[in-house]
Amino acid sequence: MEISSKNQSFVYHFGEMGSKWGFNRTVGQMYALLVISEKPLTANQLASALSISRGNVSMGVKELQSWQLIQLSHVPGDRKEYYSAIGSVWDMANTVFEERRKREVDPTLSLLRSLLLEGPSDDTEVYAQNKMQDIHDLLEMITQWAAELQRLSPEQLSTLMKLGAGVSKMLSVKEQLFSKKKDPK
Repeated sequence: MEISSKNQSFVYHFGEMGSKWGFNRTVGQMYALLVISEKPLTANQLASALSISRGNVSMGVKELQSWQLIQLSHVPGDRKEYYSAIGSVWDMANTVFEERRKREVDPTLSLLRSLLLEGPSDDTEVYAQNKMQDIHDLLEMITQWAAELQRLSPEQLSTLMKLGAGVSKMLSVKEQLFSKKKDPK
């Protein structure tokens, strides 16, 4: 299977980005190819298009399935397994975020909760405990905010994202007004 040079550029770049998002380069390339493919692909097609071994494809498929990013399907009368990306781009972003939260943020929050419950054992740990509390509180706030975002529809998320700069300006104006009320001259 051959892919166009534009598609190949996208697939290779997505592989590099995938390595920054939590899965290896080859898995990122496989996923990118599945995302931009109109029809489901077989393991042989993935291997051929990306010039990788079938064993590498097999391991990559398992990884993508564990992330819940691809689905397996069969064609009647054909023994091959076909793979395709699940859902929309918004679904993909939501799934990757949720999986990263489970794999990275949740264990960190659990550790911090455990350490904070113990409290400092002596005066030398007080500063560290305060910093750990700050990190815990920030991660909790981000997790709660992300949960709220995940409840929004793709249309609502798109609208919210387009409001980004406007929200910053509104918060700046609010801060200026609040500081003037606090410090009348």
